[in-house]
Amino acid sequence: MSRTPSRRTGWKTALGVFFTAVMLFPVYWMFNVSLTRTSDLRADPPHWFPWAPTTEGYEAVLAQQLPALGTSLLVGLGCVALTVAIAAPAGYAIAQLRLPGRGTLNFLLLVAQMIPAVVMAMGFYAAYVRLGLLNTVGGLIVADSTIAVPFGVLLYTAFMAGIPRELLQAARVDGANAWRTFVSVVLPLSRNATLTVSLFAFLWAWSDFIFASTLDRNGDLVPITLGIYQYIGNNTTQWNAIMATAVVASVPAAVLLVVAQRFVTAGVTAGAVKD
Repeated sequence: MSRTPSRRTGWKTALGVFFTAVMLFPVYWMFNVSLTRTSDLRADPPHWFPWAPTTEGYEAVLAQQLPALGTSLLVGLGCVALTVAIAAPAGYAIAQLRLPGRGTLNFLLLVAQMIPAVVMAMGFYAAYVRLGLLNTVGGLIVADSTIAVPFGVLLYTAFMAGIPRELLQAARVDGANAWRTFVSVVLPLSRNATLTVSLFAFLWAWSDFIFASTLDRNGDLVPITLGIYQYIGNNTTQWNAIMATAVVASVPAAVLLVVAQRFVTAGVTAGAVKD
């Protein structure tokens, strides 16, 4: 009888390892191809391991893609700043100031998240042509923020709704107005939510291709997603350079996820349980 739980645990562990390996195999294959020589890319059967590794793909990244990485970093940080600047006050107003129509506003925010990015990209293109924002980094930051802001407002609303109202009332007794209460009391308490919103906003902007290819294809500064796309040609495709660029571009996202994991968990689950 005592062996049954351990056997069940063993099967669960084996299944977990198997499915994890299946999900991580594309990551391994990306790294494998990034080290494969051009002459071996079409080998049959394919090389499952980089027996004769080469760094020509990574040399291409360092020689050609550093400006694109810098542009993606700039767009990501700009998207974070704009998203937090809009979403944090909006979430505070909906959660604590009892604005009329807040239920309808929450519904509209949910609907906004369901609109396909390609539809929004077409609308932005028509507007940017008239406003002169086409092929600009600023225009790309604004476009990427439209994906992150609805999520940020909803997350901030859920988190700030759980802040004890006694704290806000104490601040008002001390003479603080709504804005001072938000800056001095609510925002410091919303650190986990801010980190979560910032992380998702950065990752959305960092990995965006739809807006970048529609609104910034011919710009002087293009993000790394377009930098990868430039390696794909009609007659030749530099797969080792593509995969090397993808590996390098994945490093910041992976580091951010590892570092901010516990903050993200706390921020996403905020407001799920009420006392």
